[in-house]
Amino acid sequence: MSAAHFESTVLSTELDGHVATLWLDRPDAGNAMGPEFWVDLPRIVESLCDDHEVRCIVLAAKGKHFSVGLDLKAMAGPLMGGSGSGGGASSHATKNAALNKQIKSMQASVSSVAAARVPVIAAVHGACIGGGVDLIAACDIRLASSDASFSVREAKVAIVADIGSLQRLPSIIGGGHVAELALTGKDIDAARAAEINLVNHVIDGGSDDVLAAAMEMAADIAANSPLAVEGTKRVLAANDGHTIAEGLDFVADFNTMYINSNDLIEAMTSFMEKRPGNYTGT
Repeated sequence: MSAAHFESTVLSTELDGHVATLWLDRPDAGNAMGPEFWVDLPRIVESLCDDHEVRCIVLAAKGKHFSVGLDLKAMAGPLMGGSGSGGGASSHATKNAALNKQIKSMQASVSSVAAARVPVIAAVHGACIGGGVDLIAACDIRLASSDASFSVREAKVAIVADIGSLQRLPSIIGGGHVAELALTGKDIDAARAAEINLVNHVIDGGSDDVLAAAMEMAADIAANSPLAVEGTKRVLAANDGHTIAEGLDFVADFNTMYINSNDLIEAMTSFMEKRPGNYTGT
């Protein structure tokens, strides 16, 4: 499926050369994450990754905010376990099973971003709350506009964050910072987010400025060998939970399989000819 033809009422895509922009496209609701979001996100990520013209994805948002997080009103039914089947009353066990299934489905939705074939750059502006933080934590690189703010807000609404922030953030910002954000539910500004490494860079300005910076970075990534970029992402992911020795074994095996590529020949040829490489991913 072409990236440009995926239909969703809450997400949209654009393709510019080898860079795809995945938009959170529910601006009137602050890009709140309702039932359609959780269903459509993994499908649209898959469609982008199936398009081998796509070498990098920029995740951005339309409207005033990146995302105000979970749409509590729309998700109240699914998160309360739903109603019984066959007209009868559901038992607590049935409702609990439905809730567990719903949570795991939402987890898998966000995890699809982390598992994307290509790097994903988050371009954050305005508020990034709750599920928004879950989402950017699954990205490879995070940029923020100077007007951005962040909050692991769940504790303030009597929920334990369960879509990935508590699992992914410790390796990004460290356990102490995660505990502070998650236990207080407080907001932090872009400068503080950069200080604790939640974002790679703060871009002066608003949504247009951070998007431009993300697109420039994505273009730099897309100009490299697709095999090398995708391989680097896989090797970085393989380091999680493994020793240095195990990581070295993985990258040795990976390069044994893939290093003899047309892209490598092109890299050497273009270097000798003093021109940019023209990589095909083969």
